[in-house]
Amino acid sequence: MNTSKYAKLAKCSTDTALRDIKDLKERGILEQNVGGGRSTSYRLSALDEVLNK
Repeated sequence: MNTSKYAKLAKCSTDTALRDIKDLKERGILEQNVGGGRSTSYRLSALDEVLNK
């Protein structure tokens, strides 16, 4: 998932989507995939990692 896809799903602006994604990363729910820049994408963290936090 990337920021623009999240924004469409959540029906919000890309700025809001980026803030939400950053929050989900801090909580350990999302992880950033390898790569960056305009191609930055995210995936769900492993369930056991989320539950152990």
